[in-house]
Amino acid sequence: MHLLLVLTFVLEVQSRIMNLNFTSDCTCHIELKSTNCTSSNYTQLPMYLPPFTEQLDLSFNLLSAIEPQAFQATRRLRILLLNNNAISKLANGAFSLLEGLLRLDLSRNRISTLSEGFSLGLGSLRELSLAENRLTVLDSSCFVHLDFLQRLNLSHNTIKTIKMRAFGSMSTLRQIQLDWNNITILKNGIFSMLRNLEVLNLRHNQINCLDVGVLSPLTSLAVLDLTNNNLSSIQFKTFLSLNTYSTHIMLQGNPWKCDCDLQRVFRKLSNVKRLFLDDYDNLTCLNLDEIHGYYTMGLDTELCVAEMVTVLVITITVVITVVAAIVMAEKKRKKKNKEKHWTEVSEYSCGSQD
Repeated sequence: MHLLLVLTFVLEVQSRIMNLNFTSDCTCHIELKSTNCTSSNYTQLPMYLPPFTEQLDLSFNLLSAIEPQAFQATRRLRILLLNNNAISKLANGAFSLLEGLLRLDLSRNRISTLSEGFSLGLGSLRELSLAENRLTVLDSSCFVHLDFLQRLNLSHNTIKTIKMRAFGSMSTLRQIQLDWNNITILKNGIFSMLRNLEVLNLRHNQINCLDVGVLSPLTSLAVLDLTNNNLSSIQFKTFLSLNTYSTHIMLQGNPWKCDCDLQRVFRKLSNVKRLFLDDYDNLTCLNLDEIHGYYTMGLDTELCVAEMVTVLVITITVVITVVAAIVMAEKKRKKKNKEKHWTEVSEYSCGSQD
């Protein structure tokens, strides 16, 4: 009996030792169900990884491609870190066996395109980072299998074009980081399915135009960051179409053309209780004042008040002139009718005497 217990203990110890040394350059933790292979100079995926692994860290290696069904031996993965490699190719079905994966980090690689098949099998994924890659276009097929994704990081790419329905299958998405890209226009339809989106980060792009209805599908949006773009004007209806409970909007760092039309837009927006222009007092104008150079949005209010007063005075003057003309015309008409009447009476009197 004692021999059996000793044998069992020895086998368990050997098993643990084997698991801890599954790969010579990786550190395995059975209790944590994790395998750490970071900074190991791998050019290909390790051939042997513990099947119990739920968290796999392969960051800071030299991987250049992820081939189809690359993770056959680690199908239990829930977290996969592939950041800081040299990955330029994601084959169709590269992650197709990872049906329980919740987080995938592909940031700081060399990915320039995303095929429709790259996301096969990632139906449970909640968080995806593709930050600091080389993406230029988001096609309508990029994210078709990411049905439950909640956080998407696409910052620090060179994205210029977002095709219609690029986010069409991502109705559960809550956050998108699109900052530090080259986006110039936001067209109607690109956010059409994002009813649950809460945070939209678009800072540090080249955006100069927003279609009037582009924000209307975002009925849960709480934060909209448009700082440091190329906006010089905005239409009131663009933000009014945000039918949300409460949305904080950031607009600092744009080259605003501070005319009275823009002042009226912001004045009307300030009266919409569900919209908050958090950095309004820090907005600066592109058009230069001869004395003060760049000035803030608020300093131009007096000019617009003066313009309004001038318009009002001109309007009143025109109205008075028109009314006076009407009164004078009426007086002349009455005087003429009166003279005509007395002429007829006089002629009638003369006729009676004859």
